[in-house]
Amino acid sequence: MTRIDDRIQRVDAVEKASGEARYLCDLSFDDMLYARFVRSAVARGKIVSIDVPPLPEGYYFFTADDIPPEGKNSLVMIAGDWRCFASGDVRYVGETIGILCGRSRAVLKAIEESIKITYEEQEAAITIDDALAVKGGPILEKDDIHCSLVSEKGGDVDEILSRADRVIEETVETGFQEHVHLETNAALCTIEDGKYTFYISCQCPFYVRKSVAGLLGLRPEDIRVRQTTTGGAFGGKEHFPDVLAGPLLVAEYHLKKPVKLVFDREEDMLYSVKRHPSKVVFRTGLDSDGKILASDINVYYNCGAYLSSSYVVLQRGVFHANGVYNFPATRIHGYGMATNTFPSDAFRGFGAPQTLFAIETHLNHIARELGADPVEYKKQYFLKQGDETVTQGHIVEKVVLNEMLDQVASKSDYWRKAAEYTPGCGKGIGMSFYNHGGAFTGNGEQAIIKAHLRLVKDGDSFTILCGQTEMGQGFRTILRKIVASVLETDMDKVAYDNPDTDCVPDSGPTAASRSTMIVGRLAEQAAMQMKDHLNEEHWEVETEYEHPEGHPWDQSTFKGDAYLGYGWGCCCVEVEADRLTNEIRVTGIWSSHDIGKAIDELIVHGQVNGGIIQSLGYAAMEKMENRNGHFRQSSMSDYVIPTSMDFPRQEWGLVDNPYEWGPFGAKGMGELVFNGADAAYTDAVERAMGIKINRIPVPVEDLEGLR
Repeated sequence: MTRIDDRIQRVDAVEKASGEARYLCDLSFDDMLYARFVRSAVARGKIVSIDVPPLPEGYYFFTADDIPPEGKNSLVMIAGDWRCFASGDVRYVGETIGILCGRSRAVLKAIEESIKITYEEQEAAITIDDALAVKGGPILEKDDIHCSLVSEKGGDVDEILSRADRVIEETVETGFQEHVHLETNAALCTIEDGKYTFYISCQCPFYVRKSVAGLLGLRPEDIRVRQTTTGGAFGGKEHFPDVLAGPLLVAEYHLKKPVKLVFDREEDMLYSVKRHPSKVVFRTGLDSDGKILASDINVYYNCGAYLSSSYVVLQRGVFHANGVYNFPATRIHGYGMATNTFPSDAFRGFGAPQTLFAIETHLNHIARELGADPVEYKKQYFLKQGDETVTQGHIVEKVVLNEMLDQVASKSDYWRKAAEYTPGCGKGIGMSFYNHGGAFTGNGEQAIIKAHLRLVKDGDSFTILCGQTEMGQGFRTILRKIVASVLETDMDKVAYDNPDTDCVPDSGPTAASRSTMIVGRLAEQAAMQMKDHLNEEHWEVETEYEHPEGHPWDQSTFKGDAYLGYGWGCCCVEVEADRLTNEIRVTGIWSSHDIGKAIDELIVHGQVNGGIIQSLGYAAMEKMENRNGHFRQSSMSDYVIPTSMDFPRQEWGLVDNPYEWGPFGAKGMGELVFNGADAAYTDAVERAMGIKINRIPVPVEDLEGLR
């Protein structure tokens, strides 16, 4: 029997460590062809001509013209604006114009290089500022704003700012970030039992079939999606697999042979979605004692050429723009800007890291202007249970930020070091506070996702059927552990495999820190119901999500309880700076998190370590530049990510705060642990070097300009 708090070996550990796990690139079918995309080489322009040389026998090229009359050239994500194939014009570098298919990948590459596409190039808008200026003319019908919203609480912000003793204005920016999942994007399309079938490395199998079905005029259920072992995702395989699947489906419609597409690393870095760059503009009013009266915040995200999931990303960014703080009055305008860059999409944190970094940085700078310690200044505004949120809802749960602060401050010796490390002395220590709303915003779970899970008993064995995917985060282990613990049976009696949309109910996407919190709860409930039928030889139980009563949400106004449960975090980073070379050495990392109740501390340990290091990479080294629509970094040699040699061993802790509606009291944590180390790092670097940082990343070569 497995108890819920046992530390156990992950169920997929041996097969992945030994190389036995089969990924998409390992799959092969009889008579299989390979595929390669032909992409736009300019950021914006009209397609004048496409000159394709005579193709060798057995090689094929498909474009928008090959979509059947009953189909539509659209990939349906949250919106349906992303075209499967560029047609007539191109809107970003790397936009898919066509797909080549044939038996040799080397020949496909040679054919691609020989295809000549002539463009009438147009002026492109690349940055947020370009989009605000509508550079080159509107990308959309009237302007370059994909989406916008406003969230506010308290009184009249303009009136309050007009009578403030002081108004501090500041702009904080973040850049692109590459997912760098170990397995590149990959998909295969074939026909099985007369049905179009995808084998695909993805997070959300039901998203794929919904997105591509309209290309052939089909219903989503007419397409089968089988998730393959997925070697990492971080959000990069939430909607982007749709972009691979669409052209493959069109090719399969004509060829009726298995067609396989696997990106190499250069393709994956140059031609895949990234984290949204952001620009957050603050106007914060203080009274004569330096206390915050109100804040007016404008949030801008660079969405790229198509909307994809950016509206939802922007919503989460806006709803987290006050961080873990309660200010008397706040107004937050959010704008998703259209540009001629590769569309931005989901990335661990889903819009929250950008605004959380911004508010932490802004408060650090206010505190320093007032001569106060940033931690001392910030903690007076900590949210408490019952406080009003920026969506005019309330914090439903107990908040344990002070306990987490005490834990981290004690382990790091923060108060002594903060007092001793004078600005510019070469040593610095910084601390950040952050949260992350668990699951989909507002009524998303009950009105949009409507998650279902089925538990099947055969003899003394049980099978979990749901659409959630394992992508390296340990969910196959967690879900089996929940069921085994409830049923008081061994984990090897519980099966849970990669989902197949023809066999499992739709439990929603593997995203939004919802898998354990929502789907794990469904598994717990199903197992509890199953306990009454353990004497049956065969039995099935199906559960569906039910939203707790008394927590209203208005989707049309974005008002109400956006999240019933948050993960909460506190992170401290200590650095030493070489004043001659600007090199920064991190000498200490401490963190504490409230994730409700940890299901398995071994998995939690891995998530905390990985998320914090990924966040430090975001702040310190992961520089991705875009020049006229082209990403300049295309390999692991020029896009630098952290290794185990770059940062010291972490010290971490948890504060138990069981969540009423989570399995065994658990809340989401996958995104939370990314959300704060970046701000703690820049806080420490600012103190060590006596500088001010308003933009990340800040690699060594950029620090000199700030001195």
